[in-house]
Amino acid sequence: MNSIKPKSASELIGQSPEMQKVLDTVRKISKSSSLTILITGESGTGKEVIARLIHDLSHFSRQPFVDINCGAIPENLLESELFGYEKGAFTGAYRRKQGLFELANGGTIFLDEIGETSLNFQVKLLKVVENKSFRRIGGVEDVIVSTRIIAATNIDLSQAVKQKKFRQDLYYRLNVYEIRLPPLRKRGDDILILAKHFIKQFNKEYDRDIKGLSPSAISLIKSYPWPGNIRQLKNAIERAVLVESKEWIEDCDLALDLSRGILPDTSEKKAKTNAYRIEFNKFHIPPEGISLEEIERDVILSAIELSQGNLSQAARLLRINRGKLRYRLEKLGINSQALLQFRSIFIS
Repeated sequence: MNSIKPKSASELIGQSPEMQKVLDTVRKISKSSSLTILITGESGTGKEVIARLIHDLSHFSRQPFVDINCGAIPENLLESELFGYEKGAFTGAYRRKQGLFELANGGTIFLDEIGETSLNFQVKLLKVVENKSFRRIGGVEDVIVSTRIIAATNIDLSQAVKQKKFRQDLYYRLNVYEIRLPPLRKRGDDILILAKHFIKQFNKEYDRDIKGLSPSAISLIKSYPWPGNIRQLKNAIERAVLVESKEWIEDCDLALDLSRGILPDTSEKKAKTNAYRIEFNKFHIPPEGISLEEIERDVILSAIELSQGNLSQAARLLRINRGKLRYRLEKLGINSQALLQFRSIFIS
């Protein structure tokens, strides 16, 4: 049984052996205040939730927990956000600003999407990880902090090291202890337990009285691959509870993209080679034709939805680089304001 009860654990309910192993590890490592931890797993598997749980279970749980999405902040701003700056360090620096490492002193700093940082920034981060000290931009004195560092990524950092995209020394410093989070599709009946939890949560939030899932919805939830993992499941349930007026959620109410396929076989052998299947042979061009530009637009927006608005992750899904994705967005007339609105819909 899961006996962990802090507020950060609300989305870690479930009885699968995979998650019980993760939670057992969390219980053990939370006792160490200095252990640097790397959390890995697909997007939407709950890496931030695990980081908060480690903090909540530690003896410094009353101290700050500070998180930052390294992939969402431009490189030229990331350093000032983390390390702060001195008055007069650059144009517009009218006063000293403390960075997030200082604000997290005595507690935990969570560096999400660490794999998205540049090699230049990684050099500066390495000193902080090694010595727990840094200099504010424009400063001449070292600032010493006592902060637990937890990093997270949904990319394979060992491969990034081989490809010279991530520093090997920083990788080893961050990867003192690694926690691998399983994808939702490998958590068995936890999927239904989480779905029922979210129904209860959103019933209360939106003052609804949805009784549960119909047999067809249960079948779909169990067979769907959930490429967006817990975040995608949560969003699907929230939409269904908010929009539907029926007592039971049906499969169609979940508004899932079935072109992504369903799991053809839940056996371990098949799961390793075919996480989910796209049935290209079911795509047909209508007699009246179809706009290739519309298809491109839909595919790009689907990738952005799946990556929860993260353009770097969306570019990887489309097997292009971020620059090419931005070019296509401009070509299709998808401006930054539209993307902000898109993120507000799909990021929870």
